[in-house]
Amino acid sequence: MRHFHVKLKDHLRETRLFSSRVIFSGLAVCVLLLILISRMIYLQVLSHDHYTTLSQNNRVSIVSIPPPRGLIFDRNGNVLAENLPSFTLELIPEQIDDVDILLEELQSIIKIKESDITRFRKVLKRNRAFKSLPLKFRLNEEEVARLSVRQHQLPGVEIKAVLMRHYPHGSVGVHALGYVGRINEKELKGLNTDYVGTTHIGKNGIERYYEEELHGKVGFRKIESNARGRVLRVLEEQPPVPGKNIYLTIDLKVQEAAEKALDNRRGAVVAIDPQTGEIIALASMPVFDPNPFVNGIEYKAYRALADSIDQPLFNRAVKGRYPPGSTMKPFVGLAGMEYDVVHGSSKINCEGFFQLKNDEHKYRDWKRTGHGNMTLLAAIRESCDVYFYELALELGIDRIYAFNKQFEFGKRSGIDIPGETRGILPSREWKRKAKHESWYPGETLITGIGQGFNVMSPLQLAYSTGILANYGLKIRPHLAYALQESEHQEMQYFEPEVLGVVPKVKKSNWDYMVTSMLRVVHSNRGTARKISIGAKYKIAGKTGTAQVYGIKQNELYDQENLEDHLRDHALFVAYAPVENPRIAISVIVENGESGGGVAAPIARKVMDAHLLGRPR
Repeated sequence: MRHFHVKLKDHLRETRLFSSRVIFSGLAVCVLLLILISRMIYLQVLSHDHYTTLSQNNRVSIVSIPPPRGLIFDRNGNVLAENLPSFTLELIPEQIDDVDILLEELQSIIKIKESDITRFRKVLKRNRAFKSLPLKFRLNEEEVARLSVRQHQLPGVEIKAVLMRHYPHGSVGVHALGYVGRINEKELKGLNTDYVGTTHIGKNGIERYYEEELHGKVGFRKIESNARGRVLRVLEEQPPVPGKNIYLTIDLKVQEAAEKALDNRRGAVVAIDPQTGEIIALASMPVFDPNPFVNGIEYKAYRALADSIDQPLFNRAVKGRYPPGSTMKPFVGLAGMEYDVVHGSSKINCEGFFQLKNDEHKYRDWKRTGHGNMTLLAAIRESCDVYFYELALELGIDRIYAFNKQFEFGKRSGIDIPGETRGILPSREWKRKAKHESWYPGETLITGIGQGFNVMSPLQLAYSTGILANYGLKIRPHLAYALQESEHQEMQYFEPEVLGVVPKVKKSNWDYMVTSMLRVVHSNRGTARKISIGAKYKIAGKTGTAQVYGIKQNELYDQENLEDHLRDHALFVAYAPVENPRIAISVIVENGESGGGVAAPIARKVMDAHLLGRPR
């Protein structure tokens, strides 16, 4: 039998192998421990501030608090614009897994218009995911209840109580007040940090002009919340500064009287206190309700307003451009007296037309048979065109322009409302620049009766009439009466701003013109004599008609067969009481035809409302 020698164990080799593994493991542990320690040092020491900040941001956030918008009142304290509590449905995109699915689910709970969803998607594209975005405004009680029951199943859905702008009198005074609307993308680019959290801004009128005063200063709240976004506590809070309240010079009672008197006819009324420049009424018809514009009017409803032939969105009182017609005659007549071209006793024979030398064209008077011999007083009283054709020709366009410029024609008054038109007071220089043509004598004639290139707004006519009532004293028109601090209730009043005085006009000439305009109303041959019936005060006024459609040389004005929009505009300017003027007014009724029969009665109703109403 053969025997084999087997070596079962090499203790030396195993000892060496074990030792090497122990050493390697120990080194590996040391290396990993060093890495861990270094990482801990990096996190806990070197990057302590950075990660502390991140940690705080995960549980602490700063929420902006938009300020309550200031209120708007009329001069007697009637609220014209207020803030009413309202509930808004808002979504936080960051907390929503699928916006489309959530929108469908919300539509199954409450009724949401497609226009609201379309607007929300547009806003969603230009805002950050963590920002709360409104989906539907003015939720009713039933909608709030339905959403509240399901809110725990709808992550990212919030129901917020907010103050929403509201105009309690609807369309009354809308062209003066304006309205607020949601901030659009263009406006957002120009806003500062005071608008963080603010969703609405003034779009036009007083709301826009005094946006800075009405808006206020934004506040903030530092809150601590859990992982689900639930607010645990308020760490710090700085309340917002409410916007200032504004009292307007407008008298709601007179404003309502003006709009009612216009009876929804296209036109405008501007009433001003000539002694202070305060706008008592500023009416433009037709009107519209501003409330649907606050949160975005539906497209179909907006197009109906924008495309209407009556242009209810257009502020005729401030932006309208109309030939002043015969309402310019007192100013041209005063110029004639100042330049000694005519005197109180000077007479011009009116045969019903006027012709320039070597010209066959006949410049017609409104009275085809003529007025006969006319003094300046009679020519204003009966609005004789031929008298003013001849007077304008003798004055010349240069003197007419120079004199009337002193009454602020062709300028912006500087009223505190956006969009005022400049108007046109024509001159040789103006025509050369605007038309690249020379001035012709015939243009001087029609300028003398307020036609041709003459263009004024109702505001400018009222302002210039106020200067006439003041014997040349110019006081800037304004709508803001006072600002009121919301917290301390302190009132800051706006003082009348005197701009100057018409120089070198003789008092006797002023008196003559006052008497002439007084006869327009208070004489049996005056063109506005009907409004003197039952009047408890004296009115100085002037009627006017502004031609819209040109009549050929041998044609007659055919009222019955002429389309409505081609008929003459009706105008009237006046001030009262004559001995101590408290109101100067201009009225224009588009296509109204008769200044004395249509425009003047409107002015009488407005003046009655102001002068015979309750004490100021």
